[in-house]
Amino acid sequence: MRRYQTPHALAPETGAVITDTLETIAREGARRMLEWALRAEVGERLGRARYERGPAFTGYRNGYARPREIGIGTWSVPVRAPRVSDLPPDEPAFESAILPRRRYLSASTQRLFARLYLEGLSSGDFEPAFRELLGERAPLSASTIIRLKDTWEADYRAWRERPIADRYAYIWADGVYLGAGLEAEHSCLLVVIGARADGTKELLALELGYRESTESWATVLRSLRERGLAAPLVAVGDGGLGLWAALRTVYPSTRHQRCWNHRAMNLTDKLPKRLHAEFRARFRALYLTPTRVACEAARDELAVWLHAQAQDPAAETLYRDWDDFITFYDFPAEHWLHLRTSNPIESVFAGVRLRTNVAKRARVRENALYLVFKIVQRLGQHWRTLNGGATVMTLVLAGARFADGILVQEQPREEVQAA
Repeated sequence: MRRYQTPHALAPETGAVITDTLETIAREGARRMLEWALRAEVGERLGRARYERGPAFTGYRNGYARPREIGIGTWSVPVRAPRVSDLPPDEPAFESAILPRRRYLSASTQRLFARLYLEGLSSGDFEPAFRELLGERAPLSASTIIRLKDTWEADYRAWRERPIADRYAYIWADGVYLGAGLEAEHSCLLVVIGARADGTKELLALELGYRESTESWATVLRSLRERGLAAPLVAVGDGGLGLWAALRTVYPSTRHQRCWNHRAMNLTDKLPKRLHAEFRARFRALYLTPTRVACEAARDELAVWLHAQAQDPAAETLYRDWDDFITFYDFPAEHWLHLRTSNPIESVFAGVRLRTNVAKRARVRENALYLVFKIVQRLGQHWRTLNGGATVMTLVLAGARFADGILVQEQPREEVQAA
């Protein structure tokens, strides 16, 4: 038996994909809002949207000026302002009222743009917000704001109906709660991220669901299957029962990998605070063990310690659904870092998660969905590639067998007979 040697103990994923998610989102949101507003302002001046013909000649769009670094609070964003040429001779040259020369946005303006972008305000809220920002002579009408939002919606709907031709070895699935006044509707975002054949990650699904119910998850998964998504080898998620029940129905061959971070949090909640630090250290050592046998031995030792601390319920929980926590041992050790937790979703939504105070006043949940989609789509360009890249992923998709993270290559039949 020849072995493909790989490292065993990998450090936990730390969310390095986005070093400061909330600031990144606010910065990107401000930039996009500014550029959309600038394009709409040109449309107002010319009397027609882009690619439309007007009844009279009013000038032309002439590309974009070079990006300008616009100061927003303590940081800046690059913004491309559209140019206008060939205006009628009796009209003054075009100058943006939104972004005149040497315009710097204050910290309050930055917060307003980020809020507009993240909260998904209704069209009636956009106009007074822009007037608060730009004064009573703000050039953007309600119809212009609606067109901007229609663009986001059209982009989202085209994306969610696209065919899926690639093969994905792994998917991560989680429910992200909107909050923002929608608690009575129990709405949440159901998110699915997949790992491509080259090891890069891609957002596969972003849908509104009722809590994390089985039917909501089944609807999302059936849509993915109908658009061409073959059964992934592994699905990674937290302890939500709806996801696992839906997977058993839609993708029965897909193996389950429960999130170790969620299990750690669940167990910690059962313990008195005086035991938290020692428990976390022991639990971390548990899931970093290099083999399945060593992991189960460490689990038993941890259970003995919990019983000794009179924490019998936590010790019993430790064994619950155990097989779904150690699936990762049957896959390359390079991928353990990514498979043990649902961090690929958690890290992205650390700042987008609308259960926080960032978006308390969102009023139209679909608007929030479109906006979050645009943010995540942009941030996805910087998601971390799985360790080993295409080389290791090719082995996984080809059906190679792994034992404790090491590739197991069976001997040719003639060698076995000779032995």
